[in-house]
Amino acid sequence: MQRILILGCSGAGKSTLARTLHKEFNLPIIHLDQHYWEPNWVETPKEKWTKKVEELIKDEEWIMDGNYGSTLDMRMKRADAIIFLDTSTITCLYRVIRRIFKYRGKVRPDMTEGCIERFDLEFFHYVLVYNLVNRKKIIKKIKSVEREKKVIISNRPNEVSDLLKEEQ
Repeated sequence: MQRILILGCSGAGKSTLARTLHKEFNLPIIHLDQHYWEPNWVETPKEKWTKKVEELIKDEEWIMDGNYGSTLDMRMKRADAIIFLDTSTITCLYRVIRRIFKYRGKVRPDMTEGCIERFDLEFFHYVLVYNLVNRKKIIKKIKSVEREKKVIISNRPNEVSDLLKEEQ
């Protein structure tokens, strides 16, 4: 596997898993948040974002973490393996809150320089409703490609690298 796509709610462990798989498989990491957000939490305009992602997925090897539904189809098409971290809302909320306190006033390692960690009510709401609003749609979408791609849906990120190794 040369291109691994990691999806899941914020706080599910996507970036942590990306770093683990990087050590395991020595593939470069692309944290989509670093490419989407401009300093001070300014969003990349949709057209520019689509072009950025088109460029990122051209690489022959990567581990890519992030949701961004507008570019999901093109990323899935290019990926060899798709991992969905099926994590409970409570766990995600806990991890997001813990992350806010850990990095408060700082920039996270997987975030764009100039995007200082902060509490954001809209983001908190997104995490709260993610499993109700997005989960089924994403699982259905990734299951539709499981004949051509390695698809892993897991609530245990520590088992994912073992499942990928089985394919090697």
